[in-house]
Amino acid sequence: MSDIAILVVEDEPLILLDLETALQEAGFLVVGVPNAEAAVEAFDEDPSKFAGRLTDIRLGSGESGWEIARHVRRGNSSLPVVYISGDSADLWGSEGVPDSVMIVKPFFLPQIITALSTLLNQQHPTAANGGEPSH
Repeated sequence: MSDIAILVVEDEPLILLDLETALQEAGFLVVGVPNAEAAVEAFDEDPSKFAGRLTDIRLGSGESGWEIARHVRRGNSSLPVVYISGDSADLWGSEGVPDSVMIVKPFFLPQIITALSTLLNQQHPTAANGGEPSH
């Protein structure tokens, strides 16, 4: 798609690998990290590098996916955020950042690609929809 990356945060190595592979095959540049500390470090190093973020909620010790999303939104208030979780989806309404998407585990990889693509298209409207952001 471009040299702008998707930041993927997942503490389960096999799930992280699956997500990275699926997103790369869909044309995304991916920066995958295993925890909140690495996510914050990667984002803070170059916030303009990222077009979106995909994160698990529970990431072991350290900050949660909720906290990482709030951190990146302070740096870019419109950055697309997709959450994935097996047990925290019920907290999305109170903990999630505005205009984000929650996908419940287990999920199908096309769901992730569709969610990210939809959020990115809303942020960067195409001429096909008259240049108007979709809501």
